[in-house]
Order: sequence, then structure tokens, then C-alpha cells
Amino acid sequence: MATSIGQDGVYLDVNDALLERLGYTRDEMLGRRPVDFVTPESARRIEKEFLPALRRTGRLENKPVAFVTKSGDSVECLVNSLVEYDPDGEFLRTVAMYTEISDQARANFKYRELYRSTPAMLHTVDGNGNIVTVTDHWLQKLGYEREDVVGRPISDFFTDNDREALSGGRLQEFISQGEFNNEERQVVTKSGRVLDLIVSAISHRDAEGSVDRMLIASKDVTERNRTERKLRVTLAENARLREELEHERDYLREEVNVAMNFGRIVGSSPVLTQMLARVEAVAETPASVLLQGESGVGKELVAHAIHARSPRAEGPLVKVNCASIPKELFESEFFGHVKGAFTGAHRDRVGRFQLADGGTLFLDEVSEIPLEQQGKLLRVLQEGEFERVGDDFTKSVDVRVVAATNRNLEKLIFAGEFREDLFYRLSVFPIEVPPLRKRGDDIIKLAQHFLEKACNDFGRPLMKLSRTQGGMLRDYNWPGNVRELKNVIERAVILSPHNVLRLDLSMSNLGADNMSAEVEHGRGDQVLTETEMRRFQKKNLVAALKQTSWRVSGPDGAAEMLGVKATTLADRIRSFGIRRP
Repeated sequence: MATSIGQDGVYLDVNDALLERLGYTRDEMLGRRPVDFVTPESARRIEKEFLPALRRTGRLENKPVAFVTKSGDSVECLVNSLVEYDPDGEFLRTVAMYTEISDQARANFKYRELYRSTPAMLHTVDGNGNIVTVTDHWLQKLGYEREDVVGRPISDFFTDNDREALSGGRLQEFISQGEFNNEERQVVTKSGRVLDLIVSAISHRDAEGSVDRMLIASKDVTERNRTERKLRVTLAENARLREELEHERDYLREEVNVAMNFGRIVGSSPVLTQMLARVEAVAETPASVLLQGESGVGKELVAHAIHARSPRAEGPLVKVNCASIPKELFESEFFGHVKGAFTGAHRDRVGRFQLADGGTLFLDEVSEIPLEQQGKLLRVLQEGEFERVGDDFTKSVDVRVVAATNRNLEKLIFAGEFREDLFYRLSVFPIEVPPLRKRGDDIIKLAQHFLEKACNDFGRPLMKLSRTQGGMLRDYNWPGNVRELKNVIERAVILSPHNVLRLDLSMSNLGADNMSAEVEHGRGDQVLTETEMRRFQKKNLVAALKQTSWRVSGPDGAAEMLGVKATTLADRIRSFGIRRP
């Protein structure tokens, strides 16, 4: 059964066999289109599938078409079409040959239709790895039309790595081995997307036992693999952050221990005993504590004592120096941030509150917190909740806060620089840490303690503190408090020759320019008055400022030269009324 179709798509001629099978006359079919004599489903496939393929390739092979006879019966056929051109390349006609499907052929065709419509990624290859047929779902996954893939090597759709691994006859060798299960393959879709597949196969062998057909079933595991990779990355990042968190906690604990002379509070003066009684009273409670006192009195050490005597002693003690945090990084420092929250946030960061969860957070120089950030601090103190910068998820923490300041917060409240509600939240239990000048003989005990430690740290034989030197230390005003005393002793250990402690060499750096001279002239055993000591200190302070070109802070500044904080030096400059010329 054959037909000839013109460029306008209508029949030019129909042979007698087709006319006889369909029951039409030649005049009834000539000049009409093929879709007028087929079922609606075949008409749709002719318009949507067969004609576009014919235009692209110039031929069709074994395409199913169901004719409708004049009496209304259905005749199922397979059509093979070929476009003919003249020697000049001009279109002549399309010749279509129809073969009626037998019962066996009809069964095979039905099987093929079921195969193609199966909602699974299936494809069949011959012994050389060329594609024989594929399911619609396979085509849908890779984005191709059937005509684009049938007859091509399956390796054409592999990634470069898989294609290389099965090149040089290795694909045919692999097929010849027969069935396989759960092999990993990667294919590339028409749009260039890479799919991860798990493939298994069953094979058909010819009479000689060679594989001539192989049916391969594929499962797309791209999303599963992507999810697993993300999970592995997340778990690795969590493990890294957990390890980093533990290291940071250990580091911060060590940092606080070192800064506080390993937790030792030296002294037994009445003012110190009174303060320690308040520490013991509040340590067992969860109350917030506000430590007040001059710079260098040891507020960090008291915070450590409160933590060590509390039920949270096994938890972390985390210190935040509020004066050292840039204004724009306060929120990130306190609460942490997520990756990409702002420029420079290259990874997630744990904030100090989360770091101190289950323990104590020590807020040193709390008066330096910017006013606009104080409300957020108040919220976490009241509710125990916060959000990291760039994160919508609320975290809960259990943190006990100990704050410290050397400034009068009530004056700051009056000046509008500190929130009153935050002050009351922090100062549930205020503790005044006494200045060194009010601690009497504690000064000598501390000096001896620092002397032993400095000699040990610097590898020097143990030096002794004379009674005269003790009296000189006790009578000095110590505006820099314990920190200043520690610096004086350490410098003396470094500068003293012949393993004999020479405090005069160290004290001259603090302001007693004339002290060593007076010692040499016989005044070393005499007690200096407060006025003399202050005069020496002022003179030395001015000398340090002159040598640093009146630079107070920073590298090579007067504060660094004198071994005190810049804020302490600024306070001294104001108290002495010193002005730059």
C-alpha cells in the first residue's frame, strides 16, 4: 500500500491496494490530506510529530498510523516515508509506504507503545552501545526528541569523564559482560545540566550467546546527591565550629586566668575582706553583678572569683572588653552573624552570648557600649533570647552577666549616654572594688606575690623585698592600682643587677625621677610624703609626654611607655591639670 503526497500535503496518487483496503475510490482520496482518513490520535501525531521529523530528516521509519475505512473500521499500519527531490534539489513528492500490522506485529507494537509510555527512565542499546529505543520519561529527563537519540551511541550523552572511562572499545566490552546493578553514571541534558544516575541492566543474548540487546533502567539521584553533599558540608562545618567553639572557650578561660593571676586574690585588709563577703553572698545566686572601681583594681579577678564560686563554675567564663569593639561590630560580637550577613561575613560566627551559654559573661568597661546597642543588650538580659545578624531564627541562652566599669554610670544616665533600665538590670547587686591605696599592708603582700611570680617567669633567682621598700610601696598613692604595682615589680626584676631588687630603677619610670638620687644621698630609708610622691609622678608623666611628642595612646605613646592604660593616663593628666604647651 503506497501513496504519493505533494508539497501542499495532499494526495497526488494512491495505489489500488490501499484503495481496496480502505474502501474508497481514487477520486475520493486524491486532492485530500492524509489526516482526513486516519483516527484523531494518528492525525495529531502526524501534525505534531511525523511532519516536523520529515521536514528535518527527509524520511520516516516504522511510524504507527491508524487509518479509518469507509465503513468505519480501524486499520493499523506502519508507515515509511521518503521525500524525493529532482536533480536541481527541488521538491518532487513524498512517497509513503504502508504495511498493515499483523496480530504478532500488533502485539509487538503494543509492547513498544507500553515501553515508551512507562513512567521510568529506560533505554535499550544494541551490542555496540547504540540506542535502539528509549522511554518518553528518559527523553523528558534529558530534554531530547526521540529522533535526536535513536541510533546514536549512548556514550554521546555521558559526561566527559564517563565517556573517557568507556572509550576505546571498553563500552562494548562492558556490555558483553551482561547484567549489572547500581552502577553510577553521569549524563548531560540537552540544556547542559549534569544528572547523577544509578543504572542497572538486563541483557538479551543471540543464538551464539552474545549480548545483542541490553535494557537499562536509570534512577535520577541528582537531588539526593546534592542534598547529601550539602548535609556532609553542613556536618563538617558544624564539627569545625564545635571544635572552634571549644578551642575559643578554652582560650578565653586561659586568657581570663592569666589576666587574673590564675584566680588568686591576695590580701586580708578590712576593705578587701568586706568586698569578699559580698562576693560570697552573691556568687551562689543568678543575680547580675556590677563591679565598680578605678582602673587596675582587679575587677576581672573579682569577676573570676564570682564565677568560680557559682554553680556555673564548670561552664565557660567569657570576657568582652566593650571598649575595644568597633561600634559597627557590637551586634555581631555579642550575638554572632550568619555567612553573608554583611560585607566581610565570609562564614558563620558564634557570638559571645552563645559562647557563654551555661556560664558567665564578663562585660568589662560596660559604659562604652554604644547607646543604640544597649536596647538589644537589655532584651537578651531580660528574655534570654537573641537573633544573630542576618538570621531570622531566635536562639535562647542561659547566661549570668557580671559587668564592670570605672565610670559613674548614674552620671552617664543623667547625661543621656546610658540607659537607666539597663543600669538597673546590670546592677542588681553592685560591688565596689577598693583602690589599692586603701588596702594598707595588702600592698606589700601583693608586691611579694608579684615578685615571686616575676622571678619565676623571667628565670631570675628569688629576690627579697626589704622593709624600706615595702614601706615605700605602701605609702605610694598607686593611681594605677594593682596593675601599676605589678608593672613596677616586673620592671624592677628586669632592671635589677646582681639579683638585688632595685625598686628605685623601676619607680623612676613612674615619676620619681629624683628618687634614685635621693636614695644615693641617704634618703632611701626615709618615708616620702604624699606631696613628694605626687610631684615625682607628675614630673615623670610630663617627661614621658615630651618624649612621645605628647602622644597619649597607641604604639610608642606615653601610656605604653609608662605601662598603663590610655584611659588611666588620661585620668592622671586631668587630675594633675597638665596641659600641652
